[in-house]
Amino acid sequence: MNNVLSENGLTGRIAQIINCDVRQELIINRKRFYMGSIFTLSIVQSALELGCIYSLVALALFISFSILNIADLSTDGCFTLGCSVGAVVTIAGHPFLAFPAAMAAGVCSGFVTAFLQTRMGVPSILAGIIVNTGLYTVNIAVMGFSSNVNLFGCDTIFSMAKEISEAKWYGDWYKLMIVAAIVLLIGAILAWFLNTRLGLSIRATGDNEYMVRASSINPVFMITVGLCVANSLTALSGAVLAQYQKSCDINLGTGMVTIALASLIIGETIIGKGGMFKKVTGVILGSCLYRFIVAVALRLSVPAECLKLVSALIVAFAIAFPYLKGKADFYRRHRIPLKRNDRSGEEDEEVC
Repeated sequence: MNNVLSENGLTGRIAQIINCDVRQELIINRKRFYMGSIFTLSIVQSALELGCIYSLVALALFISFSILNIADLSTDGCFTLGCSVGAVVTIAGHPFLAFPAAMAAGVCSGFVTAFLQTRMGVPSILAGIIVNTGLYTVNIAVMGFSSNVNLFGCDTIFSMAKEISEAKWYGDWYKLMIVAAIVLLIGAILAWFLNTRLGLSIRATGDNEYMVRASSINPVFMITVGLCVANSLTALSGAVLAQYQKSCDINLGTGMVTIALASLIIGETIIGKGGMFKKVTGVILGSCLYRFIVAVALRLSVPAECLKLVSALIVAFAIAFPYLKGKADFYRRHRIPLKRNDRSGEEDEEVC
């Protein structure tokens, strides 16, 4: 009788262990399915595409903010300017000409911003706000005094590239291939330009304007060139986005300077110090990572009305992360000597 009871107890115990293992396996599989539903291939692909497009704005801010040490707040309006000019030229039947036309418009915007700063004595922040305000009317006029423009039915570089091959893999990845090629080309040219004599002069102007003036280099010209190059990249990003989504809206550039700044800081945190090519690569990776974080936030069933709040929190954390990391390293370095002093004090008391 006792043997039967012990066998029944052993059988029940084994059954409990099996049920526990099955339950844990179900929980693990559920977590894997949940994570798999978040990190899908389409999300990664979309994040890379948008990250490459917006990385051009981050590169523009890298020139104006990191190199020239100028807070250019005309980025929002300049992005919409490039988008509207690119859309209008594309509708006219010139999808390839849309990009140099948008960059030329961005150069004009950067020249006006630099002129207000260097010739009119307007502070950089106020100059950016003034240009951004004026660009709203300019953008409306470019779009034919309409708040939005559609490119459906028009030939774009993406629709033309899609017709090159009918392969399934090409139909899924051709957009990413195009935007990646544009960004890699622009990034290589920018890294090369900043290592030329003119680029080194621009970098020196951002470090110490008075030293550059003492070296017989005109800082006004260097600031003007730097802002023109930066705003041309911002306008190019807007033109690429217009053909990518086949539409242009007057409010498309709202908050662009904040997003680009977050991408810039994320890239600098990831890469750290290094040469110019390494810094440009870090800015591009930071932009892609930021878009990936936003895409994951959208997949977590975040309500549409909370999207701006989520974006603001991501930007705030990205900007504050280097400061918090520095504070944590500071306290960590100073807490170790304090622990050593406490241990030495305890040992002296034991000896006494």
